[in-house]
Amino acid sequence: MYIETETTPNPATLKFLPQQQVMSQGTRDFASPEDAEASPLAQALFDTGEVTGVFFGSDFVSVTKGEGAQWTDLKPQVVAILLDHFVSEAPLFHGGSAAGISVPAEETMVVETDAADADIIDQIKDLLETRVRPAVAGDGGDIAFRGYRDGVVHLALQGACDGCPSATATLKHGIEGLLKHYVPEVVEVRAA
Repeated sequence: MYIETETTPNPATLKFLPQQQVMSQGTRDFASPEDAEASPLAQALFDTGEVTGVFFGSDFVSVTKGEGAQWTDLKPQVVAILLDHFVSEAPLFHGGSAAGISVPAEETMVVETDAADADIIDQIKDLLETRVRPAVAGDGGDIAFRGYRDGVVHLALQGACDGCPSATATLKHGIEGLLKHYVPEVVEVRAA
């Protein structure tokens, strides 16, 4: 088995591609060792002591290193952990695959939405799914819709995109411009 690595726009995060499916559906973001208790793989990565974030995508694992850690030292450790996991065909999560599905965005809204805005919200979600998520996944992350009210779209960046130096530019110049172009009711995009 071979695990390919790719850089991401976030210098603290590398994207690891095990050449097989990681998540059958959804994504999962582990922002702390406590979050990682749900997954033996995420837990093993945090156990290195130098990992501060793990993100599972459909066919990749993004790993964020802590301050002071060097990829030259950490990368071989991460590759070894991933190889051990995927070669042994160990489960990704304790207690079954359902644990791997991210909480649907509708259940983690930061802004209450108005039922009258249902059509606008559907348009926003469609654009996020078809135009934005594939690009963000290419950079080792994901994006989640967190609400819409009075022309303001609330989004959460995950994985390599969370904490990336270019996250604000991505939200303001990339995603906001796209949404404003296709959905005239959108006036602003904010990080949730």
